Amino acid sequence: MTVAELNQVLAVGALVLLVAVVAVRVATRIGMPSLLLYLGLGVLIGGDVLGVTFDNAELTQTLSYAALILILTEGGISTNWQQIKPAVPAAAVLSTIGVGVSVGVIAVATRWVLDVDWATAILMGAIVSSTDAAAVFSVLRSLPLPKRLTGLLEAESGFNDAPVVILVATFAHQGTHIWYHVVGEIVLELAIGAAIGLAIGKIGSWGLRHIALPASGLYPIAVITLSVLAYATGALAHGSGFLSCYLAALILGNSALPHKAATRGFAEGVGWIAQIGLFVLLGLLVTPHELGNAIVPALLIGTVLLLLARPLSVVVSTSPFKVPWREQVILSWAGLRGAVPIVLATIPIVEGVPEAKRLFNVTFVLVIVFTIVQGPTLPWIARKVGFGGHPESEDLGVESAPLDKLGAHLLSVSVPVGSRIHGVEVGELRLPRGAAVTLVVRDGESFVPVTTTVLQRGDDLLVVTTEGVQGATERRLRAVSRGGKLAGWLGFRGAE
Repeated sequence: MTVAELNQVLAVGALVLLVAVVAVRVATRIGMPSLLLYLGLGVLIGGDVLGVTFDNAELTQTLSYAALILILTEGGISTNWQQIKPAVPAAAVLSTIGVGVSVGVIAVATRWVLDVDWATAILMGAIVSSTDAAAVFSVLRSLPLPKRLTGLLEAESGFNDAPVVILVATFAHQGTHIWYHVVGEIVLELAIGAAIGLAIGKIGSWGLRHIALPASGLYPIAVITLSVLAYATGALAHGSGFLSCYLAALILGNSALPHKAATRGFAEGVGWIAQIGLFVLLGLLVTPHELGNAIVPALLIGTVLLLLARPLSVVVSTSPFKVPWREQVILSWAGLRGAVPIVLATIPIVEGVPEAKRLFNVTFVLVIVFTIVQGPTLPWIARKVGFGGHPESEDLGVESAPLDKLGAHLLSVSVPVGSRIHGVEVGELRLPRGAAVTLVVRDGESFVPVTTTVLQRGDDLLVVTTEGVQGATERRLRAVSRGGKLAGWLGFRGAE
């Protein structure tokens, strides 16, 4: 590639990114996941419209895996462990047993609709069984839902990619598949991936807390690099690299690391670039004039998925955890499909599976049509079952920066709407010895507080702590934010 060609590529790439950024705003206003606009942008650039021919499924699969690693990393970093923790058991069952139920139902429908053998039918069931949190929350940002429900949706979307990828990879290889061998392989790969992800996340978190890096911009790079390392190590060990990556990012994102807000912002930007590139690439790969024959099968299989397979998997998986019926309705309808099913549909093409291109076209149409159906109607259904009140309060925002030469930490604390720090005096915070509120910023004005200064929602606080009490100070602030000045007596405990 010459410099002149590079200039052209950069110009086109920059324009595509700018259009994609504007598309986010458009999609938000109409209540539609932005992935549809990105896919449409890829189709527009492709051979049937603007004439850019691209049909390399193997390259698409490779680049898509790279993008999914970054998307999962961002998802893990931005996930609040305290919010999803109560939902993890139910999410784990929904991501494994629930996926199995969904795969079985869709396999029966696919065998009848497409008239294919059982291995191909199961392959189709596995391809369309993964949900996409980004698609769900892009239409639910302004809709108040209980934290246990959003936590369950978030945890499920983080967990269910791993077993589905293993299942698709298994059935994409020709040969006899004995069910207990398949189950054993999935369990083993998930166990290896989980162990490696937890280990790298814990070790990386300890290292970043105890090794002061010379520049704040290095912390986001280190966190993302550790998550990518977790994926690679898990995959090389014949485990689930995607689960390793997500768990490592989850631990790192919920650890008391320096410059957490900067890390989260950097990861979010990288995640957006990965999503945009992924969807545009998948739109390029599809051939629109070949999709006509896939419309009816996609509608039939998608209807079974939406009205039978997904609700049945939700009921089977969440009933033992006494999840209320209203939340089961939301879980059933919120099973939006995003990039993962289309990425998984490239695996059979690369492996040379008969009917692979047909499966890809059906999957592409299914994702498009049912995202259009489910996305705009999801808020309406949520309100119909009674989720339309006031949003739950946001968590207290705390960012930590080390002051290495002083052996101290500087905490930047934002008091959100709904925080019970509102109305509490500085002295009533009862911070550990070695911690003090040194500055309050309110309505753009800053002042040094005294012990009787009453804190208000919207305040930004600067808290200085010694090295040894930073964690205890954060926990105390979060506890007061949730339980008020009597948090300790009422049993509220903060978490880093």
